[in-house]
Amino acid sequence: MPADLAVIGLGHHGLPLAQAAVTAGIETIGYAPDPRHLTEPAAGRTPADIRKMFSGGFRTVTDPAELGRVRTAAICVPTPPDGQGDLDLSALGDAARALAARLRPHTTVLLESAVQPGTTETFLRPLLEAGSGLRAGRDFHLAYSPGRTDPGSRTHDYANTPKVIGGLTPACTESAAAFYSRLTDKVVRARGPREAETVQVLETNFRHVNIALVNEMAVLCHELGVDLWDVIRCAETKPYGFLPFRPGPGVGGHGVPLDPGNLPHPGRPLRMVGLAREINTRMPQYVSQRCATLLNEYGKSARGARVLLLGVTYKPDLGDLQGSPAPEIARRLMDLGASVSYHDPYVQDWRVGERPVPRADSLYEAAAGADLTVLLQQHRTYDLQGLSVKAQLLLDTRGATPVGAAHRL
Repeated sequence: MPADLAVIGLGHHGLPLAQAAVTAGIETIGYAPDPRHLTEPAAGRTPADIRKMFSGGFRTVTDPAELGRVRTAAICVPTPPDGQGDLDLSALGDAARALAARLRPHTTVLLESAVQPGTTETFLRPLLEAGSGLRAGRDFHLAYSPGRTDPGSRTHDYANTPKVIGGLTPACTESAAAFYSRLTDKVVRARGPREAETVQVLETNFRHVNIALVNEMAVLCHELGVDLWDVIRCAETKPYGFLPFRPGPGVGGHGVPLDPGNLPHPGRPLRMVGLAREINTRMPQYVSQRCATLLNEYGKSARGARVLLLGVTYKPDLGDLQGSPAPEIARRLMDLGASVSYHDPYVQDWRVGERPVPRADSLYEAAAGADLTVLLQQHRTYDLQGLSVKAQLLLDTRGATPVGAAHRL
């Protein structure tokens, strides 16, 4: 059965797009060579959400031939860091080749994966044109739209989040706008794909740079004996020129800081982005050091100490572990000789490397028995007042406990 839309990549960006399309009455298929890529926790979707999508006509396919029967194809595959400061585009290349071999004239191709500026024109376009024999901007439409998802948010959904688009040509932009206007209340037209790609760079880096600033403030305020959370509470009353960010044990999620200086033909490096990355990746080490110091202050050594980690996901009330700082904190504590366990209502099994981490079944009993309890993620199910009473020693890395109830980051 032909579909109007094929979503290639069913993860963090692909599933929300597919869900919005199904809700709008668009015949939608989800393409993934491995059907296990339908990962609802990673996209913040519940099993009930997925069942509703299927009942609305959504179906997953593994046969790439299905891609040749749609009017719009959206590529939403992951582009994770490659370890060298750049993004791994191998999945994007595979998706482009699979689509190109079946691409028909007049199809609209959309890219939503996080990429460096220029990727749509210099990487995706040549693959689509070489594999199809068609020309972008003449025979088919090509546009970029940065993925904007806030998994688990109760206020920001697909419909009320403006969608930025940038097409290869004005006609490409309008074709993309016609599609996205069926899903969202507002479409914002960028001058072109490079501008739209750079929107993603700016938005992601804005988050990382500001989190790095407040993380540095957390370290400074601890040394000065200043309550940073009270500082933030007061500062956010300023009606202009300030946007509150809060510190934490690290930066998780799917958006990684992007530096155009890492392009094959690099532009000017963003020095502040590099520094922000350095600061934020240092936070798990700082948290583990704070744990060891706290234990020592209370007459205990990290070696042999029982440490309970609360909340190991990257975001509250989701089962997504992508980029969570919890594994590194656990590893560092284990290397110090601590006996580490965890509790998380959204994670039933957790490993750090090859080492399984014991899961605490009874939260209060585990907190009472641990030498140190560390709140890494503030899931709504946690009664922080009750935990502060039960725990022998509590380190709150999120500033979520009542004032005076715990040691704060």
